[in-house]
Amino acid sequence: MTKKITKAVIPAAGFGTRFLPQTKAMPKEMLPVVDKPVIQYVAEEAVASGIKDIIIVTGALKRAIEDHFDFPNQDLIKNLREGHKDKLLEEIEAISEMANFIYIRQKGLYGNGTPVLSAEPVIDDEFFAVLWGDEFIYSDPPRLAQMMEVHDKYGGAVISGVRIEKKEDLKRYGIAEVEPVEGKVYKIKKIVEKPEPSNAPSNLATIGAYILPPEIFDILRKQQPGTGGEIYLPEAIDELIKTGYPVNICEIENGRYFDTGNKVEYMKTVVEFALKHPDIKDQFIAFLKSLDLDA
Repeated sequence: MTKKITKAVIPAAGFGTRFLPQTKAMPKEMLPVVDKPVIQYVAEEAVASGIKDIIIVTGALKRAIEDHFDFPNQDLIKNLREGHKDKLLEEIEAISEMANFIYIRQKGLYGNGTPVLSAEPVIDDEFFAVLWGDEFIYSDPPRLAQMMEVHDKYGGAVISGVRIEKKEDLKRYGIAEVEPVEGKVYKIKKIVEKPEPSNAPSNLATIGAYILPPEIFDILRKQQPGTGGEIYLPEAIDELIKTGYPVNICEIENGRYFDTGNKVEYMKTVVEFALKHPDIKDQFIAFLKSLDLDA
């Protein structure tokens, strides 16, 4: 019987250069989507999937993330109580209680493999999840829960997959060369990073979430730095595949992918969530209708 996965790593140590100057003093993971920061959506997905411990790997100027998931200070509590805003107080108190939050400072080379390796001391000899702090999938059931089902049945590592409908967008993602296993599950033969559309092995992109074995740490430790002197998680996963270790991709069902890592996609995300928000959607729709978009 597969041991239940209870730990998730959220890398959040990047500089957020695409959003400068906004991210000069504010983590990009804290950019708001209406009234919640991006990283809260990621944490909520993890918790809804059964995660108990969330390890956030941070860097300089990331204290706002820790403050957000901490219990609210007494001045804020007093202000909300005196304003009879009990529902809002309950909502913000629940943020700190949703999971056990552990914070680690990233050490070593840059690259998306380094924060994963930095989390090794708090990962016992067990499988764990990795979710990026600037993108998420809104799905029912949650993306990570769907991946856990695949892991429970087939074991091994699991990566979340999304079909890329526009051929020209294939070069933005790592695209998997696969062979069918069952239903929405495919065995990954290799991952081609940002291929030209004509050379893409499929339209199934490896996006945003991983279930990984502890063996990945040794591979990351031995990896030679690549472009820009960085350590890359996809390269480590490719090495894992070469050893014969089973790595499957789970095509996420009933989901919508939101990439908040660049300005245009971030703004699309904010607009989409504003159009669904019960408190503001009617006013926001009226505002959009009032715009002279042809001007």
